[in-house]
Amino acid sequence: MKAPDVSVVIPAFNESARLPPSIARIADYFAKSPLSYELVVVDDGSADDTAARARACGVADLTVLVNEPNRGKGYSVRRGMLAARGAHRLMTDADLSTPIEELDRLLAVQRAGADVVIGSRAVSGANIEVRQPWYRENMGRLFNLLVRVLAVPGLHDTQCGFKLFSARAAAEVFSRARLDGFSFDVEALYVARRRGLRIAELPVVWRNDAATRVGLGGGAFAFVDLLRIRLSAARGRYGPPAGPSRPT
Repeated sequence: MKAPDVSVVIPAFNESARLPPSIARIADYFAKSPLSYELVVVDDGSADDTAARARACGVADLTVLVNEPNRGKGYSVRRGMLAARGAHRLMTDADLSTPIEELDRLLAVQRAGADVVIGSRAVSGANIEVRQPWYRENMGRLFNLLVRVLAVPGLHDTQCGFKLFSARAAAEVFSRARLDGFSFDVEALYVARRRGLRIAELPVVWRNDAATRVGLGGGAFAFVDLLRIRLSAARGRYGPPAGPSRPT
């Protein structure tokens, strides 16, 4: 079977309500596009019928992977990215907090030479239509400050769940990444930079969903993960540096 142009990877945990409308919107987007696509849904040990609802959506090229038991968002994204076949591989949240239509802009930047393109809520031009509560925004700002100091300087928003990897970048990054929890995004970008991949940060439209699955406890634990990333690098778990990455 010919590989699709784009793989859309969606990690999902108890998303039986939000997932079907998002899949329908993705299918509608690609119906108007010349690009071929596949959808890879990774059900992270849901207690509801997330997997069955995904399979019932009628997408022709659909893979549903089920983790047993729950393994975490990082594990789910990693599994989906390595199972995907597309030349371009998008990770996006089940609620489409960043609209799928923003993919057009990310693809243009990737075609211009970026290996990884990350959607950002924190750079000029970003359009936050529905904001998070003030305490989540402040926690996010503090976390991003620590990320820039300890892991990936120069990137302003590592946690937006809309990221595009080339097939080569996905293989380079997700074959080496280890973290299963909240800060897996930081680790993925740390590995990408360590491997000399070109990372671009692009402003996107974003709207907060009040039913977010990220708890404050998970966010707090992520601070410790930044130290784990540095320790893993020191132990050689990500392989040797492959030269400096070049921003686009």
